[in-house]
Order: sequence, then structure tokens, then C-alpha cells
Amino acid sequence: MKFQVFSELHYQVYSPTTFIFSIQASRSSSQVIVEESLVTEPFIEHEEITVAEGESRFIRLKAAANTDFTIRYQATADIDYDMIHQRKLQNTVPVNKLDAEVMPYLFPSRYCQSDKLQKLAGKEFGNIDTAYGKVAAITEWIFNNVEYTSGATNSSTSAYDTLTQRVGVCRDFAHLGIALCRALSIPARYFTGYAYNLNPPDFHACFEAYIGGEWIFFDPTRLVPVNGLVKIANGRDAADAAVASIFGNVFCKSITVKCECNDPAFKPLYISNAEDQKGLSYK
Repeated sequence: MKFQVFSELHYQVYSPTTFIFSIQASRSSSQVIVEESLVTEPFIEHEEITVAEGESRFIRLKAAANTDFTIRYQATADIDYDMIHQRKLQNTVPVNKLDAEVMPYLFPSRYCQSDKLQKLAGKEFGNIDTAYGKVAAITEWIFNNVEYTSGATNSSTSAYDTLTQRVGVCRDFAHLGIALCRALSIPARYFTGYAYNLNPPDFHACFEAYIGGEWIFFDPTRLVPVNGLVKIANGRDAADAAVASIFGNVFCKSITVKCECNDPAFKPLYISNAEDQKGLSYK
């Protein structure tokens, strides 16, 4: 299924500033970039940096003081995902059997203090038999117990804060889901991307849990179809996959984001409760 994505970020720069942007769609076996372009106006020299075997891509540039500039990205991405039967997702991989690249997603991180949530996680979800059932229940619990409110939190809000305040945005929902999974020894990672039919349009944050040797997608917000995302990056939390990391003094004047699919065969798949959750994997 082909999606067309677009983003435009406009900044006023007050002092010499280095930017690291994460707005390009990732490349993988299940996400092929058919075409793409990235431009700055006025032109600013920039470089692409890749990590995670080339899947996550960053743009680094330095803007001079007193610069008003725009960075614009657009792409067509051909997305393929797997629907995995729940019988194959009964148990998590034991910690002593985890591959090295999965290990970092088991530990507490800046925004996902899983070590502080172990008592709650054990009480609420520890008695559920399967790993998939645990994560589906975590997703359902967050949806039912945390209020989605735009502007209610900021860039310093952590999973522990969200649990205490019971309010947040997609970034906070994802962090809480990740932290609760890790508290149950289930590796989990942050997922950021372009989302079809998100209102208002913006970048979207979700999470993936490592179950049965597969990274399985979950979205506690239920704001977008689970088969309607174009992945930008993964990370331990938002610190690893921020849309823009800024080292200087700037003001963001505007952000515009779009994600469209013109294929009439596309059928958006929305999740209404934990029982409906599918074993969907964006490899």
C-alpha cells in the first residue's frame, strides 16, 4: 500500500544553531521509499546520518544567526506489514535468550522509568498468562485511565509523570506503554511516524513490544488506523527519535504534516478494544 507523506518545519534562528531532524521515512524490507525529496529554503548545506542498519535516518545542518528557514520533506512509501496469529505470540523471549540488538529496549531510559513502575505493572498485569495478553491489557489500561489532552504536557514529561497526572498526548501514552512493558521484562521501543487520518495532522508516537521474536505494534491512543502509518524511526524513547533536536536559540514558527493514501483498496483498520488488537508487525 502506497502512502504519500509531507512535512514542513519553519524556524526563526537567533544564534548559530545546529539541528538534527528525524523526519525522513525509514527504509526497511517492509517499507520501500519509492521517491522522496528534502529541501531547505533558503538552501543550507546538510548531511544525512543513518543508524540502526540504515533504517533510521537523520538530517544534520547548521543555520547561521538571524536566519529564517524552512525544511521540507515529501515521499511516497510502499508499506507492507504482517498480521501474525496470536498463537505465535504467546510468550516473550526470555531475557537470557534476547539478541544483542534487542537488549537496550529492556532497560529503564530517560522517559521510561520502568524500574519505578514494577509494583504497579506486577499488580495490574502480572497474572495475565501470555506476553501478548499483557501488552494488549497495558494498551487498554492506558486508553481507559489516561486522558488524551493536547498541550497538557511538555518535552520533559516522563512515563512516571503521566502515570501520576493521568493526562498526556501520544508521546506520553507511548512512554507509559513502553515503561510498563519493560517493568514486566518485555522489551519495548518507541515508534514515531506519519499517520493517516490523524486529526489534527501531526507526527504520531506509538510503541512496539518484542513478543515471540517479533516487534508487534501497539497504539494506546486509538487515534489512527494501525495499518496507516509510515515509520520514521525507533528508539528507546523520544530522546532517540525526536522530530527536531535543537542546539541553539530558535523559535519554531510552524509545523505542517500530511499523510495520505489514494489507493481505493486501502481499508483503515481501527482498534476499539484489547480483544480487537491484532498481531501487526512493521518489520
